[in-house]
Amino acid sequence: MAAAVLVAASAGCSATSTVDSQGGAAEICTGPGVSADQITLGFVYPDSGPGSDALSSTRAGVDARLGLANEQGGIHGRRITYDWRDDATSLTQNVQVVTSLVHDESVFGLLTASVTMGDSMAALSADGVPVVGLAAESSWSNYLNMFSFVYADSPEVVAQYVHTSGAVRAGIVITGDAPSTLQLAARYTSALAAVGIASESVPFNPAVDSATQTARRLAASGVNALVGLSSLDDLAAIMQAARTTGMEIAASVALSGYDQRLLAAKGKQLAGVSFPVAFRPFESGGPAIDRYRQAMNAFAPQAGGPDQQLAMFAYIYTDMFLHGLELAGSCPTRQGFINALRGVTDYDAGGLISPVSLRDNMGKPSPCSAIVQINPAGDAFDVVRQRVCADGTSS
Repeated sequence: MAAAVLVAASAGCSATSTVDSQGGAAEICTGPGVSADQITLGFVYPDSGPGSDALSSTRAGVDARLGLANEQGGIHGRRITYDWRDDATSLTQNVQVVTSLVHDESVFGLLTASVTMGDSMAALSADGVPVVGLAAESSWSNYLNMFSFVYADSPEVVAQYVHTSGAVRAGIVITGDAPSTLQLAARYTSALAAVGIASESVPFNPAVDSATQTARRLAASGVNALVGLSSLDDLAAIMQAARTTGMEIAASVALSGYDQRLLAAKGKQLAGVSFPVAFRPFESGGPAIDRYRQAMNAFAPQAGGPDQQLAMFAYIYTDMFLHGLELAGSCPTRQGFINALRGVTDYDAGGLISPVSLRDNMGKPSPCSAIVQINPAGDAFDVVRQRVCADGTSS
């Protein structure tokens, strides 16, 4: 299989032969972004605009993984560099900056931590540009040139965790009434029902709704678990009100927020809240986590600490891109890269994630996750499950 992948990757490579100073043959690669001594990528993320704070740590993850790779000699002897652009969480600006990187700068491919790639995807596919990154939009999975190691959290995994925590009825807290939010709430309702847990959706707007009254209403209806499809501020308000009113909570889950910065800002208010994690939790340690932390400290000290979920995501995306370049051979082409990386069936990011098939995972939720929980003091995360799977198995 490995030999077949490498043959496929090298097919169509744009190169010529010349003679070096020692009389040996050497390849001169002429594809986009590839020179004799380096490969240039593009990186798109919101450095400004409404998504900038949440995604600010992603660039540090890119810097850390590329810094480590270049310290170790690059890929096939080439240094890996990148140009970055700010898409400001704007569909229009995203198209502009993607076009600039691909057509004006002629980068080999893109790393992305953007939630507004939607209007750029078709053109990137038509141009055969490899893209690796945050699959924040459902249409991402329609394109073979676009890669991610995780496409969505699994409602089934969360439901299994809530079920094993002793919950009997769940409140699904939602912020706003966007169709995507309501559709997600319906998926969680179905997943919870499949394991015998009744649920109800709880719209919450702090401008008009009382957290105390909401908590009392939930307690009166027998709710003893919360699933937050809301802002963490809204979930924190309801959690605090629940404690004040004496509401019993067997489990509370938020989908994002696993970040040391959250503990400093809202750790006490969110004590007891659990988070599904798609990679090996920082608290689990081990060689892969040690390498990540060392790379972050050495090459991205501006991040203010390595234990940040989205920095880790970007580190893994960058590792995926580097893996594709390794497989694509000494004279990589975009199509060779896509063929090679799409053929990988056991990618594990050097031990940071459970092995995943990049051939088969497009659009699928993660079948298993670790679960971490904010401790009672609100000053640390504890690993409460190393692995919870949609099929009910756990460890």
